[in-house]
Amino acid sequence: MIRNFSIEKNVPLGPLTTLGVGGEADHFLSATSEEAILFGFDFARENNLDVFVLGGGSNVLISDEGFRGLVIKVDLLGRAFDRLDENTFNLICAAGESWDDVVEEAIRRDLQGIECLSGIPGSVGGTPVQNVGAYGQEVSETIHSVRCLDRSTGKIVDLSNGQCGFSYRKSIFNTTAKEKFVVLSVNFRLNIAGKPKIVYADLQKHFDERIPTLRETRDAVLAIRAAKSMVIDLNDPNSRSAGSFFKNPIVTLEFLNQLDVELRKSGRLKFEEVVPSFRIDDSHAKIAAAWLIERAGFHKGFRKGNAGISANHSLALINCGNAGAAEIVALKEEIQESVNREFGISLEPEPIFVGF
Repeated sequence: MIRNFSIEKNVPLGPLTTLGVGGEADHFLSATSEEAILFGFDFARENNLDVFVLGGGSNVLISDEGFRGLVIKVDLLGRAFDRLDENTFNLICAAGESWDDVVEEAIRRDLQGIECLSGIPGSVGGTPVQNVGAYGQEVSETIHSVRCLDRSTGKIVDLSNGQCGFSYRKSIFNTTAKEKFVVLSVNFRLNIAGKPKIVYADLQKHFDERIPTLRETRDAVLAIRAAKSMVIDLNDPNSRSAGSFFKNPIVTLEFLNQLDVELRKSGRLKFEEVVPSFRIDDSHAKIAAAWLIERAGFHKGFRKGNAGISANHSLALINCGNAGAAEIVALKEEIQESVNREFGISLEPEPIFVGF
């Protein structure tokens, strides 16, 4: 086996994340090939080390103590666009590619399917893990298959869309098979010259019933995200976040109706107001977590020490300059406790917590 890959020691992890928070990894490997990833797991096994696989760092919170093991950063690059038929393109994209760069190229080629996912930070490998979604579109709508390393066997496998178990912000990669697979590449199927998906209220309002081009859709999504500091910008302190920190909770329609009644009875919901929600099937709806957070007393721009809430988006917890992970966690817990006390709803965080 090839053994010339470089294992670094005591590497700071904070700078590798969009939150900019966290301690050091005892051991670190930047893996630019599948062979390097296999070597990393062999090294960890031989030295009895825990392993954490890091992608673009946009959806993680690293503890102040760092990670006592080996961090393998997936830096695999490469993408290939191939026409399948008159309506469809096949895109195979390595896990380390910048997600937004891939979206940009798809738009440039007039390929539909991921236009509303513009501006999302991080790498391609992270998109199937969380079934990344935004503005009415989810990445699972276009994923055909995912090429993975099975950590338990050391073999490389291809998982179909159905085998990935996609649902709202979930897949087998972060639930039933958590830490079993390492995503190596993703195979997408995109539509040639398809109409953009305009189902999200902000986009419908922006275009006022006009059917936009894919480019116009991307530009609008980027503008809306930037206004909410949800596009990484070194000049915008509010973008120093892990994106939306909490998932929109899914509740039964019965619970939603009971909540509506209780809030009106207690005077916490005015006659003309409604609990912001989106019906997802015959018995469930998603409630806007941002609304719950604000109604629980946490306004945009709220600060607690060096941690805070973005001035432009209630769902984004931010590093206000020199925050430690403990400060981010303390704010997270305070928000969760207040929302639970106020509404009887448990907010589930989106980021992965590492080293805690």
